[in-house]
Amino acid sequence: MVKLDPFYLIVDRFAWIERLVPLGVKLVQLRIKDQPPHIVRDEIERAREFCAAHDCQLVVNDYWQLAIDLKCHFVHLGQEDLADADVKAIRRAGIRLGLSTHDDAELDAALSHDPDYVALGPVYPTILKKMPWAPQGLARLREWKSHIEDVPLVAIGGLNVDRIKGVFDHRADSAAVVTDITLNDDPEERTKQWLATTRRYCS
Repeated sequence: MVKLDPFYLIVDRFAWIERLVPLGVKLVQLRIKDQPPHIVRDEIERAREFCAAHDCQLVVNDYWQLAIDLKCHFVHLGQEDLADADVKAIRRAGIRLGLSTHDDAELDAALSHDPDYVALGPVYPTILKKMPWAPQGLARLREWKSHIEDVPLVAIGGLNVDRIKGVFDHRADSAAVVTDITLNDDPEERTKQWLATTRRYCS
């Protein structure tokens, strides 16, 4: 089973990776939206090379075909993307797979693909995007973990430094963050705070 770093950074462009990964980030997702194909390819390729040089695990969101073509190691798919993805092709390429879940049916669908991790969210209200799901709450993390057992569980949605302890106390293996860092007045300092806090949960 794959081992996830407890701090899971999610950003929307390579510039963030170049800026924050050297601080000690070991797990980062590149989540690009609404960009032309040549930009997406260039961003993923630069991120792959940079992360490799900094011993950081790169997760490519959505663009599984490019991940195969560029020989990336990890892909994350939402449920909508999962329906259209060729999971067998992803696996043949030796790429690890993380999947989003929001309810029991989605969890069952995710587990049928033997994922390398399952993400549950939003744990708290989030401003990242509009979602049809109410905040899941901490107790839902513990429930999910009891179902997935050894599969790593990623908590996502509305997390900040003050909420880190709660998600790990409720059996999350990794805490994902977007806006608490990217919208912070000092993203570097906030990243260092996340690193210092999540390191307590490395096993």
